[in-house]
Amino acid sequence: MGYYAVARKVIGMKEKLRDVFYRYRHGWILSYLLIYLMWFAYLEQTVTRRFHVIHMAVDDYIPFVEVFIIPYLLWFGYVAAAVAYFFFKDVQDYYKLCIFLFVGMTVFLVASTVYPNGHCLRPRVFERDNIFIDMVKALYLVDTPTNLFPSIHVYNSIGVHFAIMQSERLKEKKWLRRGSFVLMASIIAATMFLKQHSVFDVITGCIMAVVMYTLVYGADFQAGWKRVYERSYRQI
Repeated sequence: MGYYAVARKVIGMKEKLRDVFYRYRHGWILSYLLIYLMWFAYLEQTVTRRFHVIHMAVDDYIPFVEVFIIPYLLWFGYVAAAVAYFFFKDVQDYYKLCIFLFVGMTVFLVASTVYPNGHCLRPRVFERDNIFIDMVKALYLVDTPTNLFPSIHVYNSIGVHFAIMQSERLKEKKWLRRGSFVLMASIIAATMFLKQHSVFDVITGCIMAVVMYTLVYGADFQAGWKRVYERSYRQI
């Protein structure tokens, strides 16, 4: 292959990469996750003993049910899959979902920093021995019973479901919308049945989700975002 042929190939590859970066330039907002992970890791290491105990009387009546470890862990895929789908399929819905998630996650970080919190709900002895118990034990080893409210598992699950329900692309996918609701509800229940969260964390997560819904999906925000989107992405 001659020099000019190699040069043309290199130039072509550069142009393709430039086009890819331009088309998916909205990925910049995901850099927030680095800030979140570092901040959360700091809290997990520093908030260990001296914290305000979160507890409601109803917590004592909720049994420990280890099988809920399945929907609890599915949360990671649920959120990641939704962000990835909208990233590639609908930039407007992608930004709305990211704003919804990241604002709530920031509120959670600030709350945990200003008001260190935790709970004492986890069972000390497991009455059963099965694969689900083993999975819960592994979870307990890597996730401290601190930094709890508002529950991000609850909040982000609701946020993803809102995004799916508001999506024009998915409005005809009734099976997906129903499945999303079932998974969302299962994840919320899992936070309590696994003794990962107090009912208080769940309630505050739900309240924050409702507030953010009115802000992100409200008429004023929708109109403003449409204008920004049309100016920024009219060439795509």
